[in-house]
Amino acid sequence: MGRTSDAKERLMTAALELMWGESYGAVTIDDICTKADVKKGSFYYFFKSKADLTVAALEKLWQDNWKQRLDACFSPATDPLQRLTNYLDSLHALHAERFKQYGKVLGCPVCSVGSEVSTQETDVSGKVREIVARKRKYYESAIRDAMAAGEIEPGDATQKALAFSCLIEGAVAQARIMNDPSVLGTLPAAARDMLKSKTAAVAAI
Repeated sequence: MGRTSDAKERLMTAALELMWGESYGAVTIDDICTKADVKKGSFYYFFKSKADLTVAALEKLWQDNWKQRLDACFSPATDPLQRLTNYLDSLHALHAERFKQYGKVLGCPVCSVGSEVSTQETDVSGKVREIVARKRKYYESAIRDAMAAGEIEPGDATQKALAFSCLIEGAVAQARIMNDPSVLGTLPAAARDMLKSKTAAVAAI
């Protein structure tokens, strides 16, 4: 099998990198094995299919990366509007950094895979929806707290979180289409208008 101790990890990492840089449909198991330096027979020791690997890789992305970043940005100890500010700042910085590294805007790996397979691979699309819902809970918590503090106009926190999520995903998609991470610089003003801030604090968003 070769370096069995980390072969599974390398397969998941390789799958994410390839699907993110190209597309789910364009990437084959052979491509993943080659990039991971894992024999194809070993692939099937760990995973039943490309879809099975993708589900595991997306969950790994959530546990090892997204959850930690969201936990840091959305700490309950932080002012609710500042939580949103921190997240938008980190999002813009992250995509700008990756643009410098790869020479192109890669967009969101979860949304990219999800939009491609939403009506095809039910296991993969189910995992995508699960991760998106988890992330939206962070938005909803901050928005609910901000409303309770009188910092934004009252309303349905769940619907506001959905709108906030759509705003971000749309901006990230536009940044990828235009291959320009600076598009994400429009998010603060758009978020401020959408949330109908009642305090000066949100001007930093």
